[in-house]
Amino acid sequence: MTSPPGAPKRDTYRHGNLRGALLQAGLELVRDGGPDAVVLREVTRRVGVAPNAAYRHFADRDALLRAVRQAALARLATAMEAEPVLPPTADGPAGAAGARVRALATGYLHFARTEPGLFRTAFSTTDMDDTGNESAVGSGGLTAYQLLGAALDDLVTTGALPPERRPGAEYFVWSAVHGLAVLLTDGPLRGLLPVQADEAADRLIASVERGL
Repeated sequence: MTSPPGAPKRDTYRHGNLRGALLQAGLELVRDGGPDAVVLREVTRRVGVAPNAAYRHFADRDALLRAVRQAALARLATAMEAEPVLPPTADGPAGAAGARVRALATGYLHFARTEPGLFRTAFSTTDMDDTGNESAVGSGGLTAYQLLGAALDDLVTTGALPPERRPGAEYFVWSAVHGLAVLLTDGPLRGLLPVQADEAADRLIASVERGL
């Protein structure tokens, strides 16, 4: 039965997962418009409920944005996990561990270039807790930061990275890769042709490997 013309929107969600629907609508908005596109009234309009229905699940717009941000981080982690691991440049476990680090860095950059709205939203925060929240994990149960840490630990285990150089190594790798990602999405390198961006990524990752 349809509502008569002019009737107020319903404040209940017929499918029973209003929070998930609101979150999905928020993700669709940021994919095109980045974090500033998250507006409670527009999110509820897309879901088909009254604006005040959102407050049953999110205290305010900031709470919804935080949930969307963590969901974007989870998608980043999943993309990093899914990046193909290319044949290692060296034999044995050390070579395999190095190949995994390269795949994670490549997946990070690929996500930034193909999903710039989600990437901007994922890092529209100054709270480190957001990057480690349980809502920000990928399909394997680890966040992007944890994936990098585990890969660096494997470098140590296989002898590819001296143990004394392991502390803080994730900050070096993360800052280098993230810096290029920002330059390619929002900075002066955003006009590079895809092949040029790929070359820049390859050179950066090779430099990171040499610097570890």
